[in-house]
Amino acid sequence: MNTIQTYIQDNKKRFLNELIELLKIPSVSADSAYKKDVLLTADFVLSSLKKAGCDNVEMCETPGYPIIYGEKIIDSKLPTVLVYGHYDVQPADPIELWTSPPFEPVIKNTDIHPEGAIFARGACDDKGQMYMHVKALEYMTSTGNLPCNVKFMIEGEEEVGSESLAWFVPKNKEKLANDVILISDTGMIANDIPSITTGLRGLSYVEVEITGPNRDLHSGLYGGAVANPINILTKMIASLHDEDNHITIPGFYDNVEELSKEERKEMSKAPFSLDKYKGALKINAVHGEKGYTTNERNSIRPTLDVNGIWGGYTGEGAKTVIASKAFAKISMRLVPNQNWKNITDLFKKHFESIAPKSVTVKVTPHHGGQGYVTPIDNIAYKAASKAYETSFGKTPIPQRSGGSIPIVALFEQELKSKTILMGFGLDSDAIHSPNEHFGIWNYLKGIETIPYFYKYFTKMHLDK
Repeated sequence: MNTIQTYIQDNKKRFLNELIELLKIPSVSADSAYKKDVLLTADFVLSSLKKAGCDNVEMCETPGYPIIYGEKIIDSKLPTVLVYGHYDVQPADPIELWTSPPFEPVIKNTDIHPEGAIFARGACDDKGQMYMHVKALEYMTSTGNLPCNVKFMIEGEEEVGSESLAWFVPKNKEKLANDVILISDTGMIANDIPSITTGLRGLSYVEVEITGPNRDLHSGLYGGAVANPINILTKMIASLHDEDNHITIPGFYDNVEELSKEERKEMSKAPFSLDKYKGALKINAVHGEKGYTTNERNSIRPTLDVNGIWGGYTGEGAKTVIASKAFAKISMRLVPNQNWKNITDLFKKHFESIAPKSVTVKVTPHHGGQGYVTPIDNIAYKAASKAYETSFGKTPIPQRSGGSIPIVALFEQELKSKTILMGFGLDSDAIHSPNEHFGIWNYLKGIETIPYFYKYFTKMHLDK
């Protein structure tokens, strides 16, 4: 296995060029205008898996975008690793805030990435991290270092809720049978402080619509006499938190997992500078639920945030109207034991109940998923930890993430498999934001580390 570094060095330029070509394709699953590009990206992934050494590669049709399946089965007696990733990306908006076009990848040096980072939508989430696994497989197959069986399942709808994946997995349990699922769609604390994500928050995503009069009205003739949906919507949203930033929806906290003082103390050992955190975001103070630290607020506590709000006239100049409608998109990040469907129902019931009679309310659920916690005493976690120790020279820190990968809970339910989250991105990589990027060092370090996981997991599995 000590040849992995040499293999990466010999193929570094090609590895980067291939990723850049992948990043050029605007595979935005949320916008139907990009349908051809999403399908083109699926073709790219399929071809890449074939070239990397998979013996069987399929484009599996679904009600939505296709799922790319690939496998390399070397011995049925050996364990099987199932790699999951996604080839779709978030919309690039707002385009004007990008320092370079989002689908014209460029390499720039940064303070955190002095060796350079690739700036493009999807660079870190998840094309760069997904492609690490393809290149790791290429190394293992081309050098005879693949110690076990491997399967790939790469989807094109993660950024819009993985609806087709939820349809596909229960129908293909035998095809997807595995001993562990491996995902790189998370991050680590820092390049010199490796970490493994052991917990993910769940998600409930809804859209709300407030309707007042049957048309936009002149604000001079009707102002003060007719309900303004925008005014009312903002008041309703403001009421969803109290003065301690506690969510006011009845029953919202009923099943929230409360960590012990000992567990919170262990979490606090992770290196964190509040001043650097504020400085990186250019904010004067942090904000959140009273009684919890910043790292606790963004990982082990549930949240409710407005992701978008609109209504009325927003163009240049003035237009004095009372809008007929106002809208908002709202996401709730959930912790283990909170059922996302139940939380969605609680939100809907509460939001409808607080609306005045002068307007009507429509709540449309979009998508959601359950939270997840990975036990750190199983062989898969131990193998991942040893892999990081080998490539980084340090034992990784277990860390809970504030993000959501809803399909992880689905995998455990349907495939009865545990998931290991080996992420190599950083918080500063601006995923979902303008100027998303992924460090070249991180990309190559992922390719280096992944084969060690296969080696140690296979050995531990056979030894148990």
